[in-house]
Amino acid sequence: MRRATRTVPDATTAAQVRALVTTAAALPDVQRDVEANHDNNRWWPTHNTDPRMRMLAAGWSTRVSYRMVGTYADVLRRANQLGFDALTELPDDDLTSLITPLGLTRARVTYLRSLADALLRWEKDGTDLDTLDASAVIRDFADQVSGASFKVAQCAVLYTRGYHCGVIPVDSGMVTKLAPALGFHLPHGPAAHEHLRQILEHAVHTHEQDFTALARRHHVTIPPGTAPTWWTHLVLIYFKRLYLNRPPRQLCRRRPLCDRIIGCPHAAP
Repeated sequence: MRRATRTVPDATTAAQVRALVTTAAALPDVQRDVEANHDNNRWWPTHNTDPRMRMLAAGWSTRVSYRMVGTYADVLRRANQLGFDALTELPDDDLTSLITPLGLTRARVTYLRSLADALLRWEKDGTDLDTLDASAVIRDFADQVSGASFKVAQCAVLYTRGYHCGVIPVDSGMVTKLAPALGFHLPHGPAAHEHLRQILEHAVHTHEQDFTALARRHHVTIPPGTAPTWWTHLVLIYFKRLYLNRPPRQLCRRRPLCDRIIGCPHAAP
């Protein structure tokens, strides 16, 4: 049996991503959710200014469903009132009580403790996370912070550097649902998140003018001189949620053999 060739960022993958984003961005329900969450996202709100708390929020968002976003926001609000240093000094029982509404309490306590230890190591080593290449920070973060998979590390970098830093975080649904819909073959395991991130970011930079023109049709704020990577992430994440998690009737059932995703002859009548 011939082994499938692993997808790499190139002109073909960039064109495929551009075609999907063009289609998805025009869908009214996707546009509605993108506009509602672009300038101040519910998962990573801009009023949280301490980068350590932003890293913590990225890790604590793991395995939290959309239905729990209000609960998640309330836990973060109470955590922010304490501050990062005070949180790290809390006994495990008190931390568990704070995190209980989110579930997975042991994992979330461990993440906080490990994050605090990693931040101290980086400080002692003279490592300036702000000046390192994003890919290097993602690798180090995933390697040194317990519970920080590549997808958590991507979110931590995005949130600490700001929405428009150029990082497109990739969640599990984008790996398992979006990539197959695009016909992409990714490596197995956690590396798939990094692989798809690189493909998506390459596509945005390859077709930056096209993506920027599409983004300008939405009521969103993109700082001058920045690529619309955050906007692209939201378009893809909401398209995945609305059209791939529960496929609607107009979604092509023969992907990736068919070169269209929405409105092809194979869609259910």
